[in-house]
Amino acid sequence: MRIAVLQMTSGINPAANAATLVAGLEEAAVGGARMVFTPEMTGLLDRDRKRAAASIVEEDADQVLAAVREAATRLGLWVHLGSLALRPGGGEGRYVNRAFLIDDAGAIRARYDKLHLFDVDLPTGESWRESAAYAPGEGAVVAETPIGKLGLSICYDMRFSDLYRALSDAGAEILAAPAAFTVPTGRAHWHVLLRARAIEAGCFVVAAAQTGTHEDGRATYGHSLVIDPWGEVLLDMGEAPGVGFAEIDLATLHEVRARIPVLKHRRPIPEVVRA
Repeated sequence: MRIAVLQMTSGINPAANAATLVAGLEEAAVGGARMVFTPEMTGLLDRDRKRAAASIVEEDADQVLAAVREAATRLGLWVHLGSLALRPGGGEGRYVNRAFLIDDAGAIRARYDKLHLFDVDLPTGESWRESAAYAPGEGAVVAETPIGKLGLSICYDMRFSDLYRALSDAGAEILAAPAAFTVPTGRAHWHVLLRARAIEAGCFVVAAAQTGTHEDGRATYGHSLVIDPWGEVLLDMGEAPGVGFAEIDLATLHEVRARIPVLKHRRPIPEVVRA
């Protein structure tokens, strides 16, 4: 199955981001993609939380989600919408960082709220406290798609291998890892983490990324990737925004899992003995 990956430089205006996104979906459809993957925070990337608050709405009112559902129906595409910043139902409490799986009839097939929140102080002086504005999710998700069983994750989740073990144990064949990775951590860890997740889970990994310098002043790493279960990089989009294509062939997955059957060899982790 042919997939497309949309690499974006999302800004502070959801309407502008939606227009870029729909144009990318149209390009993907022309290129023969069956399914499209977009980055974390596709609809809004703004670290000014006071300014961003005016653009963060409940799911039913989100214009980016509505635009994607309409385009998916019109173009006959499945879309993994990497994530949107949303208010919870009722509008009270912290926001959610939520991914969506949308089918070719525009229906929402699955939702996933980011489990692990990025609260770090980097050597560059950058400080991030995602948990100050966002509530963590409460469950892992695997969903059926035309290209295979898709396990959902978002950005910082990729540092927690137990999540991917749970997803592959639940039948995942492809792992989605949309991101807005910082440049320093991207240079150090992006490729090695994602290749490791593919290898240890015996899965394809599709990581659609934000890239470049954004309106809010932050810089993101780019290098959207598609990786096969052997750890081979099938697509690396570098730093330019745009649409890239790759093929997902589950025969490769079955071959790799037969060659090194790590999923069959997994055992429950015993209690650690402190000596």
